[in-house]
Amino acid sequence: MFHELLAAWINRQRWFGGKGRPIDNVSIESDVELSPDLRHLVLTVSQEGSGDRYQLLLGQRDELPDRLAHALIGRDRDKYVYDAVHDADLTGWLLDGMAHGDTRNGLRMRHAPDVTIDTTLRSLVLGAEQSNTSLVYGDAYICKLFRRLIPGVNPELEIITALAERDAPHIARPYGWIEKDLDGTPTTLAIMQEYLATANDGWDLALASVRDLYCSMPPVTAAEAGGDFEGESARLGLATARVHSELAAAFPTDVLEAHDIKRMSEEFTRKLDQAVTEVPELRPHVPALEAAYFRVQKLTTQVPLQRVHGDYHLGQVMRTPTDWIVLDFEGEPGQPLAERRALSSPLRDVAGMLRSFDYAARHLLADRPDAESLAPLADEWADRNRAAFLTGYREGGGVINTGDAALLRAFELSKAVYEVVYEVRNRPSWISIPMAAFRERDT
Repeated sequence: MFHELLAAWINRQRWFGGKGRPIDNVSIESDVELSPDLRHLVLTVSQEGSGDRYQLLLGQRDELPDRLAHALIGRDRDKYVYDAVHDADLTGWLLDGMAHGDTRNGLRMRHAPDVTIDTTLRSLVLGAEQSNTSLVYGDAYICKLFRRLIPGVNPELEIITALAERDAPHIARPYGWIEKDLDGTPTTLAIMQEYLATANDGWDLALASVRDLYCSMPPVTAAEAGGDFEGESARLGLATARVHSELAAAFPTDVLEAHDIKRMSEEFTRKLDQAVTEVPELRPHVPALEAAYFRVQKLTTQVPLQRVHGDYHLGQVMRTPTDWIVLDFEGEPGQPLAERRALSSPLRDVAGMLRSFDYAARHLLADRPDAESLAPLADEWADRNRAAFLTGYREGGGVINTGDAALLRAFELSKAVYEVVYEVRNRPSWISIPMAAFRERDT
């Protein structure tokens, strides 16, 4: 009965990755009692012959208050069972466990060196995430629980702890983490960092700038609009370069030789061929895209490789009153852990941010009847902020020479091809946003 409750409930959760496929079975791989009312479960959800692991904090109550009704899983043995991340009466255990470095039946809670954790704070769940669940404790901490568990140390924990040891700027300070061995491998279950209570999301700030531009009457240029974002873009480029420099100092580096560069170019082309099969609208752009990819093969210099962010865009940065902070170093969650930890060109991150400026500029046009007339303003805003970001990146020590420009453009175009496929699958009316990437431009 309990396993059936879990199967029905987990299929409705936004962070569950197996939607649309039947659940064959839900088994409990690990069950650790943290208190009489709280258990930590590792579930294996079997679907079509394969299984994925998920973690659940399971609360148990004789009576369920209205404030927890939305978290209800069901009744089991005369108890209400529910998703306890929503119960601030119980989640203090996470703080206490990390503060004291507790271990419970293989569940290990740890804190970063030289930190003190306030265990009196109560939690609140943030509601915007798709694949994880984050708890905010007062104005001090944010604890991210990874719902789907992949054996191994999460890249974000690895990176922020290494950068914190170097007193690197532009990161949120780590406070603690929770781990457990899965398949004999230490596996990150949760990470707790400094909560940037007074910061603003980079995507929201960029959209506010674009909105000001589109609403200006009479129409003005991007430079004349009240919410001009150029200065912030330049500062973000500077911060990005400094983060890349710190990553290169904290982790091993390498170079990409000529044969590897050729293989990378061929991989761009392979993904393009797949995309054209699914999205025929890409076909007219194939010659220009293939030419851009082929230019990468002509590079005669080595391409530096290092640890990178891996999923870099305006939604991954926060503007505090003093500077930009970079978040979420876990890479693309859907990719294998080894790929997310692999060395790559820092230009991959730069390309991701350039694409994000384009998305910010055109996002508000998607459903507007005057989108066509505003498109030149969108291009102007995007080009202005892309150029400012690249200027700041160079001033911060980031290198983009002539050869690098060809590689950067290939990264950016490959990302846009991916976006086209994504939009066709999920938001067909938005396909015009990434399709605009294939116009000629200077930045």
